[in-house]
Amino acid sequence: QVQLVESGGGLVQPGESLRLSCAASGIRLSINPMGWYRQAPGKQRELVAAITTGGTTNYADSVKGRFTISRSVAKNTLFLQMNSLKPEDTAVYYCNRNSPIKYSWGQGTQVTVSS
Repeated sequence: QVQLVESGGGLVQPGESLRLSCAASGIRLSINPMGWYRQAPGKQRELVAAITTGGTTNYADSVKGRFTISRSVAKNTLFLQMNSLKPEDTAVYYCNRNSPIKYSWGQGTQVTVSS
Protein backbone atom coordinates (compact mmCIF):
# COMPACT_ATOMS: atom_id res chain seq x y z
CA GLN A 1 0.00 0.00 0.00
CA VAL A 2 1.36 3.36 -1.05
CA GLN A 3 1.40 6.12 1.52
CA LEU A 4 2.59 9.71 1.08
CA VAL A 5 2.93 11.80 4.24
CA GLU A 6 3.65 15.50 3.91
CA SER A 7 5.04 17.61 6.75
CA GLY A 8 6.91 20.82 7.47
CA GLY A 9 4.25 23.41 6.84
CA GLY A 10 3.45 26.27 9.14
CA LEU A 11 2.74 29.96 9.56
CA VAL A 12 5.53 32.24 8.40
CA GLN A 13 5.98 35.88 7.51
CA PRO A 14 6.61 37.07 3.95
CA GLY A 15 10.24 36.58 2.98
CA GLU A 16 10.81 33.66 5.31
CA SER A 17 11.56 30.05 4.39
CA LEU A 18 10.12 26.60 4.96
CA ARG A 19 11.24 23.12 4.03
CA LEU A 20 8.54 20.58 3.27
CA SER A 21 9.06 16.83 3.40
CA CYS A 22 7.15 13.97 1.81
CA ALA A 23 7.87 10.59 3.32
CA ALA A 24 6.91 7.72 1.04
CA SER A 25 6.19 4.11 1.84
CA GLY A 26 5.23 1.35 -0.55
CA ILE A 27 7.05 3.00 -3.45
CA ARG A 28 10.54 4.05 -4.38
CA LEU A 29 10.54 7.76 -5.09
CA SER A 30 13.71 7.56 -7.15
CA ILE A 31 12.00 5.51 -9.88
CA ASN A 32 8.90 7.68 -10.03
CA PRO A 33 8.53 11.13 -11.58
CA MET A 34 7.36 13.17 -8.60
CA GLY A 35 5.94 16.57 -7.97
CA TRP A 36 4.85 19.02 -5.34
CA TYR A 37 1.36 20.37 -5.78
CA ARG A 38 -0.57 23.04 -3.93
CA GLN A 39 -4.19 24.00 -3.55
CA ALA A 40 -5.25 27.39 -2.32
CA PRO A 41 -8.79 28.05 -1.04
CA GLY A 42 -11.22 28.23 -3.94
CA LYS A 43 -8.59 27.27 -6.50
CA GLN A 44 -7.68 24.11 -8.35
CA ARG A 45 -4.70 22.04 -7.33
CA GLU A 46 -1.61 23.03 -9.29
CA LEU A 47 1.80 21.54 -9.88
CA VAL A 48 4.54 23.85 -8.61
CA ALA A 49 7.68 21.70 -8.80
CA ALA A 50 8.64 18.42 -10.43
CA ILE A 51 11.60 16.08 -10.54
CA THR A 52 12.14 13.32 -13.08
CA THR A 53 13.63 9.91 -12.37
CA GLY A 54 16.87 11.26 -13.81
CA GLY A 55 16.87 14.20 -11.43
CA THR A 56 15.84 16.95 -13.84
CA THR A 57 13.74 19.61 -12.12
CA ASN A 58 11.06 21.95 -13.39
CA TYR A 59 9.12 24.72 -11.72
CA ALA A 60 6.02 26.77 -12.23
CA ASP A 61 6.83 30.33 -13.21
CA SER A 62 5.30 31.58 -9.98
CA VAL A 63 7.91 29.79 -7.84
CA LYS A 64 10.93 29.64 -10.14
CA GLY A 65 14.04 30.90 -8.40
CA ARG A 66 12.46 30.61 -4.96
CA PHE A 67 11.55 26.91 -4.57
CA THR A 68 13.84 23.91 -4.92
CA ILE A 69 12.66 20.31 -5.22
CA SER A 70 14.97 17.50 -4.21
CA ARG A 71 14.87 13.92 -2.94
CA SER A 72 16.80 11.60 -0.68
CA VAL A 73 17.12 8.09 -2.05
CA ALA A 74 18.36 6.80 1.29
CA LYS A 75 15.42 8.28 3.19
CA ASN A 76 12.93 7.75 0.35
CA THR A 77 11.77 11.30 0.97
CA LEU A 78 10.92 14.20 -1.30
CA PHE A 79 11.68 17.77 -0.23
CA LEU A 80 10.59 21.24 -1.20
CA GLN A 81 12.75 24.11 -0.02
CA MET A 82 10.72 27.30 -0.18
CA ASN A 83 12.50 30.62 0.16
CA SER A 84 11.29 34.21 -0.09
CA LEU A 85 7.76 33.11 0.63
CA LYS A 86 4.91 35.34 -0.45
CA PRO A 87 1.29 35.57 0.75
CA GLU A 88 0.19 34.05 -2.57
CA ASP A 89 2.12 30.89 -1.67
CA THR A 90 -0.48 30.20 1.02
CA ALA A 91 -2.01 26.79 0.28
CA VAL A 92 -2.10 23.15 1.27
CA TYR A 93 0.91 21.42 -0.25
CA TYR A 94 0.89 17.81 -1.46
CA CYS A 95 3.32 15.45 -3.10
CA ASN A 96 2.40 12.85 -5.70
CA ARG A 97 3.53 11.36 -8.96
CA ASN A 98 3.91 13.82 -11.82
CA SER A 99 1.96 11.56 -14.09
CA PRO A 100 -1.64 11.07 -15.27
CA ILE A 101 -1.66 8.03 -12.98
CA LYS A 102 -1.31 9.19 -9.41
CA TYR A 103 -1.27 7.59 -6.02
CA SER A 104 -3.87 8.40 -3.38
CA TRP A 105 -3.40 11.91 -2.09
CA GLY A 106 -2.02 12.39 1.39
CA GLN A 107 -3.41 14.86 3.88
CA GLY A 108 -1.09 17.61 2.74
CA THR A 109 0.64 20.23 4.86
CA GLN A 110 -0.67 23.75 5.34
CA VAL A 111 1.56 26.67 4.47
CA THR A 112 0.36 30.10 5.50
CA VAL A 113 2.34 33.21 4.64
CA SER A 114 1.06 36.25 6.46
CA SER A 115 2.35 39.26 8.30
